[in-house]
Amino acid sequence: MSLKKSLHVAFLTFALLGLSIAAVGQTGDAPESLLDAGRYIPDIATFMQIGANIASGYTWDGETVFFNSRASGASQVYRLTRTGWPYQLTTFEDGVDFFALSWGGDKGIVGASVGGSEQSQLFLVDTRTGRSHQLTPGGEVRYGGAVWANDDRSIFYSSNEENLRDFDIFQMDLLTGESHKVFGNAEELNGSKWIADMSQDGTKLIVMRYNSNVDQELFLVDIATGEYENLTHDETDVIYDYPILMPDNKTVWLLCNANEAGSTRLAKLRVGSSEVEFVEDGWVDPRWEIDAFGMSRDFKYMYVTVNEDGYMRLKLREVESKRNLPSPPLDGQLGAASFDKNGACVFSFNGPTRAPDVWRWNPETEELTQLTFSMYAGIDREVFSEPELVRFKSFDDLEIPAFLYLPPNYQKGEAIPFVIDAHGGPESQFTPVFIRNIQYLILNGYGVLAVNPRGSSGYGREYLNLDNYKLRKNSLKDYKAAADWLVAEGYTAPGMMGIRGGSYGGYVVLGMITEYPELFSAAIDVVGIANFKTFLENTRSYRRHLREAEYGPLSDPEFLDSISPIHKANLIKTPLLVVHGVNDPRVPIGEARQIIQAVQDNQGIVDSLIFQDEGHGSGKTANVILEYRTQISFLDTHLKSIEVPKTEE
Repeated sequence: MSLKKSLHVAFLTFALLGLSIAAVGQTGDAPESLLDAGRYIPDIATFMQIGANIASGYTWDGETVFFNSRASGASQVYRLTRTGWPYQLTTFEDGVDFFALSWGGDKGIVGASVGGSEQSQLFLVDTRTGRSHQLTPGGEVRYGGAVWANDDRSIFYSSNEENLRDFDIFQMDLLTGESHKVFGNAEELNGSKWIADMSQDGTKLIVMRYNSNVDQELFLVDIATGEYENLTHDETDVIYDYPILMPDNKTVWLLCNANEAGSTRLAKLRVGSSEVEFVEDGWVDPRWEIDAFGMSRDFKYMYVTVNEDGYMRLKLREVESKRNLPSPPLDGQLGAASFDKNGACVFSFNGPTRAPDVWRWNPETEELTQLTFSMYAGIDREVFSEPELVRFKSFDDLEIPAFLYLPPNYQKGEAIPFVIDAHGGPESQFTPVFIRNIQYLILNGYGVLAVNPRGSSGYGREYLNLDNYKLRKNSLKDYKAAADWLVAEGYTAPGMMGIRGGSYGGYVVLGMITEYPELFSAAIDVVGIANFKTFLENTRSYRRHLREAEYGPLSDPEFLDSISPIHKANLIKTPLLVVHGVNDPRVPIGEARQIIQAVQDNQGIVDSLIFQDEGHGSGKTANVILEYRTQISFLDTHLKSIEVPKTEE
């Protein structure tokens, strides 16, 4: 091998391992102070280029793993064999939305959309070469939920092609490209329907219909005839998730929260009976909800990811014998698993101080292997910090969980600038995964409090429903309690607090600065709701009924007006930054334009960052970097301009 080629291979090796050649060359030469975490910190643009690798497929023979990575600037699919180098399969300008591997592993279905529109089109991809062929015609129709037939000759998918509102189930012959509807003709079947599973013999589908984010129904569909049976009958909202139809075509394993505790647990359902039998044999601590569930292709092994107060733990078991298997010896966030024929599984793993990567674990031999190595952009991950799980009381004495991030050299009692982070959903949960911009903030002297207010998932059905409809503003009171707690505990002081959030979290931001105008000194609204009436009128029609179930219906305009920040915009005193994408199908751009105009009309302080080529959040690397540079500059201007109070000795 030539010297030039040797150097080239060495460079690639360093790149894959996330190391910086320049930094390695300087080790021992530079003064130690230059490498001190408190002084030598790259800018936010460098942080935003730290990598992430997420498992997306695993062949049954165990030879090939597929994963999604943003290494090329947008989320693309890569192939990795046991002896090969990661091979990029897709090159879509805006990245991929999802990837479904065929049973044989030689083909995949990719969903890809343009400019954040979320109007995913389907592409057939050769997993050896990456050669692709578009299967759907484009336009306003959205396609998703691709599932392969057992012979790999056709696929099943969801589409709203008939009226752009209701998602029905179709089958496409991959040889001819012809498709036909399998399920969804009856009017009583209108709504959002997605394929959840296919029977082992290839004759039946389990289809899930979403009545809301916390209420689902399951249907067993005969593929040949279109005849169906409703497997679930409930008078209240019930979650049915991750259903798996066993080989007898009569038993369904799934996750469900129709129990006294209202917690999502592992259960079984018999076809012909809507009664759910929960698995209560001590395998999973009943204090915790189960976040995900799956089985191996031969139904020999199963896994669950257990949500332990926001930390996801992977547990494995033999199905028939109920023998519990060793879990991977990793502490952090472990994602869903895919098995091979030998019982090994691949999964994604990350944590507050570790970017996501793909790992393989064999529970029989207890062999653990890291398969991908995220780039850290030359940043030593030893400078990253873990959060602390804290709880505080809200206005009604309800205990609210949150994750507290503090700078590495923080001294107890020191008041520092703080950012309260509001998650989206609201049926979602902040979990302590690796978040680049949070690590940047805390290394630059900020504290961050990420709150899981009432209405968040992960804490049972009762907690989840505490903000529904007329109770909307009670969740805002939880954020007020969070700010009061930070001040009472001495972490920050009035004039030093900011709040930011995206999607529903963006509404929280606008709600807080109108309900509590004096509380914050900076606010960042990312793709947030300003006016619930116009939001519901203009969001994509297939989303409207799901959102009305949470926020309230358009038939109650007075209530929607009462919770809409736009009608109190005259009260806004907090400097506001608004970030939005023109192509947002969820929260249309009109929400941003309304609040910007209203603040300007009232001579308030408002800045904006509107992306012409983005949708519900920034996806392109250049836009992500610009957004967070703008956020950091905005926070520095408004939260670091006052004198920090000194504690008394």
